[in-house]
Parts: sequence; structure tokens; C-alpha cells
Amino acid sequence: MLRWGLAAGIVMAGNMAAIPAAAQSARDILTQASFADTDEASALRRVTLAYATAGNMLKHSPDDHEALLMRATALGYRAKLTGNRTDAIAARRQFEALIAQNPRDAEAQLALGAWHIGAVKKLGAIVGRAALGAQRGAGFALLDRAIALGGDRALFPGLAALLRLELDPRDPRGPALAEAAAHAATVTPIDRILQRAAVAVLTPVRAGDGPATRRLASQLLPFGRFDDGN
Repeated sequence: MLRWGLAAGIVMAGNMAAIPAAAQSARDILTQASFADTDEASALRRVTLAYATAGNMLKHSPDDHEALLMRATALGYRAKLTGNRTDAIAARRQFEALIAQNPRDAEAQLALGAWHIGAVKKLGAIVGRAALGAQRGAGFALLDRAIALGGDRALFPGLAALLRLELDPRDPRGPALAEAAAHAATVTPIDRILQRAAVAVLTPVRAGDGPATRRLASQLLPFGRFDDGN
């Protein structure tokens, strides 16, 4: 099964506390799917539910930014879990549309940057570009813009650190970003998740253990626990 490595959905800031399913937002559902579900089938069912939830929101408010971002993220997650190329490309185009509407949208910049890096990591630079239009340089530029726009929150440098270290544990910017995330603000639950991840990945980084750094960074990304390559 292909995994596109899209980490975009880590922008989810929902509370993973016990919330009745009917009351959960698309953010809540995607956060639980990406970090809490213990098997892929359950995670995929939850992603499908989140996609439907966002779609229902858009029926009533077609321009709702939250619903548009959640729909794109759910598509990306579905592509990650199923290897569906059509979903992967659709997610990319929807993130691009959100950025075109608002170039200062830090979450959309982060999501699209993660999409590019994840696809390159899975498929390689040449195949990733040919099959999906993924580009390493574009991904890094988008991640950097998200960090600049996102303020002092652990989410943005934390995710960027994991993506860089998964792709190349020798990337010198990866540890610097992890250090920044470890000392950044935790405004939302997802900031706390990424801050803990950044602190954890610094242990093998400081030990100079490249394979362990790559493996842990991958495991700490959304659905990384299901990746057979870890």
C-alpha cells in the first residue's frame, strides 16, 4: 500500500477528550484518527467521517474556511491510508486554492508544505514530481512560510522538524526547529502534541543516532505508527 506521507492533518487542534461522536467537529475526528486510533481500519473510518462532516458544513456555508481546510486534510489523510493518487492530487489542489485565497494562511501553508515533503519522502524526488507534482524545495519553502506566519506556536516548527528529520536525519535545520518547538507556546492541544514530539526526537538527535532519529520522527507524524517502514 502506498503512503503519501501527508502530514497536513497535524494542523488539527481538536481536543481528543471523550466527546460524543455526534458532537465532534471535523478537527476533533481527524485528530483522533491521526494520533489515537490503534488500527488503520478504524482510522480510515474516522477520516471518512471527518470528510463527510466537513462536506455537510460546506453544504450550508460553501466558503467556510474551517470546513474547506478540514475537507482537504481529510482527503490527504485518505490518500495516505489508501494510496489513492486521485485523492492526493485533489488534496494538493484544495490546499493551493486556500493559499491563493489567503497567502497568509499559516495552516494551509503548513499543510501543503507537508504534502510536498511527504510525497517526496515516499516516492523519491523524481517519481514524486512526475506522479504528483511534489517538490522538495517547494515543500521546504512552504514550511518556512508557515513558521514565519504562525507566530510563537509549537505546531509550526515542531511539524517542520519532524518532516525534515524523517527525510534526512542529518538536516541541520531539523534539530534547530525541534529546539524552537520545545520552547514555543502551546496554545492548543495540537501544539502540546508537537512540542512533546519535538522534545522526544531531540534525544536521538543529540546522541548522533541518524537511523533512530529518522525512525522516531516518522513514528511521531500522523499515522506514523502504521508505517511499515519504521
